[in-house]
Amino acid sequence: MMRNKTNPRATEPPPAARMHELLTGFQVSQAAFAVAELGVATALLKGPREVGDLAAEVGADADALGRIIRFLAQHDVFRTFEDSVELTDLGHTLADGPADSLRDVARYFHRTHYAPFGRLLDTVRTGEPAAGLFLGKPFFDWIDENPELAELQNKAMAGFTQNARGDLLSVYDLPAGETVADIGGADGTLLAALLARDPERKGILFDLPSTVSAARPLIEAAGLGERVRIVPGDFFEAVPRADVYVLSAVLQDWDNPSALRILGNVSAAAPAGARLVVIDMVVPEGDAPHPTKMIDITMLGMLGGRQRSETEWRRLLADAGFTLGRTVTGSGSYSALEATLA
Repeated sequence: MMRNKTNPRATEPPPAARMHELLTGFQVSQAAFAVAELGVATALLKGPREVGDLAAEVGADADALGRIIRFLAQHDVFRTFEDSVELTDLGHTLADGPADSLRDVARYFHRTHYAPFGRLLDTVRTGEPAAGLFLGKPFFDWIDENPELAELQNKAMAGFTQNARGDLLSVYDLPAGETVADIGGADGTLLAALLARDPERKGILFDLPSTVSAARPLIEAAGLGERVRIVPGDFFEAVPRADVYVLSAVLQDWDNPSALRILGNVSAAAPAGARLVVIDMVVPEGDAPHPTKMIDITMLGMLGGRQRSETEWRRLLADAGFTLGRTVTGSGSYSALEATLA
């Protein structure tokens, strides 16, 4: 007797239903944005709450909040029990406090990314970033005009890149060199982590004046005040001399001609044999899901930047005079691509 074999696709919804879920994805993101902005997950960190009490604490309508919670519960953000609700592990990432918190990322995306992505069709037609078309100016120029958004961007990107790196900083050791320059290093979080592991090195934190102005307290708190020199500047103009250069989540923001300008300034300032460490994403081959492919569309729509495959990284670095050596990947989405100035 032949047995009936279970068809693994038999329980999947039909194509039209799956496409409808894709088309309404904006509702999921907006619901998550609302939860993040109101601080709902933070209010649930101490344990389950009655929805009415929770709504009163966060300043929400109880009926509307209850429906948002019910909606996000099917996506495993919350777990509900009659009139009460508690956080899941996934929901914890929208709260303040947890090490893997993405609350600032959610609040940042809501204020900066969501509306411009309404022009993505124009991007596909023209190749121009949707954000520039929507805002009437390059995205970073718009951010620099708003100190509150610039501060939120720094916090959001610090949290995002820390989570996306996973254990990379534990499994990767910098190449030899006395002075490490973190180019586009923002508030110095990454440089502080790198130098904490190697007390013999000195560091240079290099970024725009409006960005590095807030770095001194963090550097001092890390006990690195005597070892780190904070240098304001523009990496499109020039960068300081160093033995090891780190570019973390920088080149992904730019198209190839712009990335080559940055790399060209590094090669112009660097001594012969200097090492370059690019901490960025590497897009794998094939159609399998991967976070880099989603981030690549973010770059396309917001900045005109891109995520690159290892072949594309090798070609870009070679065009700037660097030879790609090893690539190290940890548990997260970021890899360390180590190159030497020819």
